[in-house]
Amino acid sequence: MWKTLRQIHRAGIPTESPPSSDETLRIATALQTRILEVLGRALCIRAVDAGSCNGCELEIHALGNPIYNLEALGIRFVASPRHADLLLVTGPVSRNMEVALRRTYDATPDPKLVVAIGDCGCTGGIFGEGYATRGRVSNVIPVDVAVPGCPPSPRQILAGILTAISPQEPAGSASRGAT
Repeated sequence: MWKTLRQIHRAGIPTESPPSSDETLRIATALQTRILEVLGRALCIRAVDAGSCNGCELEIHALGNPIYNLEALGIRFVASPRHADLLLVTGPVSRNMEVALRRTYDATPDPKLVVAIGDCGCTGGIFGEGYATRGRVSNVIPVDVAVPGCPPSPRQILAGILTAISPQEPAGSASRGAT
């Protein structure tokens, strides 16, 4: 035991240098501040899978892990659209989900926000419009923000949520979209 203690004393305690600052933390702080300014309470999100491959859902679920920790930012997912402030919609809208998506949108109280997630939600993706799909989400309900990517990273989804709750742009400006 003494031999081990002497070696620890000689070597010291090796440590790593601190990590560089992460842009995600800045987005997270801005998001939390903006949510409290706009709502004064938690932002309630209803996630709707309109026919996706579940890639985008995996990234949305990653928002709940300890790295992104949405609950600490004042964001929570709800089971009912009647309690939601924002809809996160993924996938190309299949014909079977078209009515359900419209009913979910109608059940969400005003003012409601809609964020289309992933290439399929934004453009219809590889499925496009056909006999089985209506294509992009905006073909069925109005979309406020589109977050492209296949699938988009949790950081991009956070940026899209921040864009959605940011103040509206004046008329005549370009449409909103997250990068």
